[in-house]
Amino acid sequence: MSITVNNLGPLLGRDAETELLGSLLDGIRSSGGPLVLYGEPGIGKSRLLAVAAAVARERGFTVLSTTGVQSEAHLAFAGLHQMLRPVRFRAADLPATQRAALDAVFGLAQESAPERFRIAMAVLDLLCEVATDAPLLVLAEDAHWLDRPTTEVLAFVARRIQSDPIVLVAAAREGYPSPLVDAGLPQQRLSGLAPADAKTLLDASAQELSPVIRNRVLSEAAGNPLALIELPTTAARLEPIAPGSLPLTQRLEQAFAARVSDLPEMTRLLLLVAAHSDDERVSEILEAAGAVAGTTLGLELLEPAAEAAIVDLDLHTVRFRHPLIRSAVRQSASLSRRRQVHEALAEVLRAEPDRRVWHRAALISGTHEEIAKELEEAAGRARRRGALAVAVTALQRAAQLSPSKQRVRRLLAAAQLAFELGQRDVVTPILREVEHLEPDPIERARATWIEEVVHTRPLGDTPRAAALIAAAEHAGKAGDHELQLDMAWLVATRAWMVDPAPSARRVLVKAANRLGDPASADLRILAIQAYADPFGTAPAVVERVRAAATDLHRDTDAARLLGPAAAAVGDFDLAARFLGEAVEGLRTKGRLGHLPRMLTLQGSMAAQVADWAVAIPAAEEARRLATELGEPQWIAAADTVDSIIAGIRGDPDAAERAAARAERIAVPTGANITVAFAQFGRILAALGAGRHSDAYEVAERLFDPASPAHHPIVACWLIGDLAEAALHTGRINEARARVRQVESASGDIPGTCIAVGLLHARALLAQDPQEAAGRFEGALGADLTHWPLQRARLLLAHGQWLRRQRRIAESRTPLRDARDAFDAMGCAAWSDQARRELRASGEASRRRDVAASDQLTAQELQIAQLAAQGLSNRDIGQQLYLSHRTIGTHLYRIFPKLGITSRGELRSALSARIALRGQ
Repeated sequence: MSITVNNLGPLLGRDAETELLGSLLDGIRSSGGPLVLYGEPGIGKSRLLAVAAAVARERGFTVLSTTGVQSEAHLAFAGLHQMLRPVRFRAADLPATQRAALDAVFGLAQESAPERFRIAMAVLDLLCEVATDAPLLVLAEDAHWLDRPTTEVLAFVARRIQSDPIVLVAAAREGYPSPLVDAGLPQQRLSGLAPADAKTLLDASAQELSPVIRNRVLSEAAGNPLALIELPTTAARLEPIAPGSLPLTQRLEQAFAARVSDLPEMTRLLLLVAAHSDDERVSEILEAAGAVAGTTLGLELLEPAAEAAIVDLDLHTVRFRHPLIRSAVRQSASLSRRRQVHEALAEVLRAEPDRRVWHRAALISGTHEEIAKELEEAAGRARRRGALAVAVTALQRAAQLSPSKQRVRRLLAAAQLAFELGQRDVVTPILREVEHLEPDPIERARATWIEEVVHTRPLGDTPRAAALIAAAEHAGKAGDHELQLDMAWLVATRAWMVDPAPSARRVLVKAANRLGDPASADLRILAIQAYADPFGTAPAVVERVRAAATDLHRDTDAARLLGPAAAAVGDFDLAARFLGEAVEGLRTKGRLGHLPRMLTLQGSMAAQVADWAVAIPAAEEARRLATELGEPQWIAAADTVDSIIAGIRGDPDAAERAAARAERIAVPTGANITVAFAQFGRILAALGAGRHSDAYEVAERLFDPASPAHHPIVACWLIGDLAEAALHTGRINEARARVRQVESASGDIPGTCIAVGLLHARALLAQDPQEAAGRFEGALGADLTHWPLQRARLLLAHGQWLRRQRRIAESRTPLRDARDAFDAMGCAAWSDQARRELRASGEASRRRDVAASDQLTAQELQIAQLAAQGLSNRDIGQQLYLSHRTIGTHLYRIFPKLGITSRGELRSALSARIALRGQ
């Protein structure tokens, strides 16, 4: 059903859009959803929103709305204030942490605001609470002029309301950037009316036009409804123009300016003040206008503007009928008059420093340190409230009014905040400006660090690595130890992600060693040294990480450093443990910006040991968040996890598709580590399917400096896989040479993936039966508790070797154990190999039944696991940053898949999968 109204008016020709809005409202009882309308000014966006609001109210909906105003774009959460004001009292129904988040945002608490995603989650839950009473329609008009913190929150909400009775409709001007427009939401572009509809509308709004004027208006309006209504009123006074020679927006502004020019002088002054004010309160506008005029002005002076349909007016507020009218009023005034208005508004707003400073800073140039300092203070307040985008704007404006020394400091602060927001297009021009201001060495080092963080690129050759390290060490000598460690960490992670030239790595290793003892209290030094020199520092790193595992008082940041450090040196078990702690802590604190990296690492570690209960949901969540945050490198990393999972579980097609997706993103950026990880799934799939030649060729890519998959450290992790492929393809001597290479490079630290891989490789590549027997006995006698997949593969290899040695009866025990382990882990291809070997030994073996939980999607598995732990829907929603109704919808789908009917049965239904790691 489409929206229907008695008077279509400007909705002529809007059947598609009204039907789209109507379908959203009609389906709200079962699901909600977002829609972004965009188009040129006057095309009918506001009218569509007004009709949707009217129809929604008729149907008993709650309607919340906010309207962007250009002069409010620098006021933190101004749009959110406007939207939530009618329902703020419902915050009492939220958990204490969410009430605190909203209080901090709205300036009702002294504490700093939490992370922006905690704020967004609090808003989502507030809207969901409101929607429990009645379906909810949220409207955002002129969304391109809403303050960025508000649009970021609305974009977050819009992605998560599919299961809630909430419809969010935003209208934005075409060509203007906005997080809502760029959020990947469903969009509808509004175009001009068809010629017949345009003529009908023009005839209805202006009946006494001469044929010449009528044709001229039709031509200039080009189907724009607002132009068809407004241009006839002034067409006779405007100079004819050739179609397309003047943008329609400017033509409409001329028309509005002409109408305003007919109003009394004091009315025009009041309109000018209103056009520059970021508030609609009549009292404030009258006071400021009176200050400019030098006399008291009354509300009656605005009545001519209301009668001329310039503004909507009541006793308390004045609002322009269209944003173009506001723009026309501002543009038609002289610069000196506008300056007077800003000064008057600043005087009126003495009690509101965040609003006042922007009027003080308007339309001035040169050095004004006092105002610059006020802007910097406003930036600090915005940052404490979680409005980083507003803080960036304030710091940039402060820098423009600052002397050169203060300008550099403020610009760098703005650049760093812009980077935190992901605004790379903002950072680069700021840094270019800093270059021309002669920064001191510390400032230059900070600028270098920001630029390197923003522009992910290979570490490259020795001079580049040496220059970055020199800048870091200079910062340390000058007393900025934090900056030194930040830069050293950046260089180390680049060397890990994009393997540098050997000489460059040697420079890095020496610099990392100069930072101090990895056993020092500062875990950043440990992490830097682990990434810079995984082989050389492995013993110290493993010792420190294992000692830290006994500490019950670790914080999230400690886990964020210990997890990657353990992963770098190949201690996957401890890495998974710390990464799990880091992920949980980051979720709790709302630091979602760090989550994709931690989740992909966690997923990779878990996948290597066939812990699907962790690996599968970690990859899915990482991809979802990375997509939302616009971070393709972590989307690619999530794809590598999917490829590993598919490869181990025996789905070569899925492994190949995921690996190819990862490579499409990673290869152009030179991200060796991601390309290398993309090969894991291919290798494991090929080994499981018995395509040993393919597996060998792919594994060799990681050792080949000419390959984009080259990564000499990660290549060593695959030594067991390479040896297995070599055994079946007659490349035993080449594989033995690789084993010696790995032994020489990495040593042999028990419990690491390389040590486990070497156990496997040495047993497979033994030179005679006696040595092989000893190698298998030693490998299977090692502590492989945390390496279930590797132990199962050793059992399979041992059984195969025993059968080749004609020790048939002896071979059946390891083959049965391997089959059962592979079955428990869901590794179908390797299970089939074990069964074939058993049949060859004379023993039949039935196929494994597919576990019920294997039917769940990645997100369903994650939700089911959390629910099985006893968490409520709201608790799960808080962890996964989804609405509690969305969690309920997922559980409704999960129960039939698991063959259960209640929440209490989840634990037993999942127990087989949850217990996998211990088998």
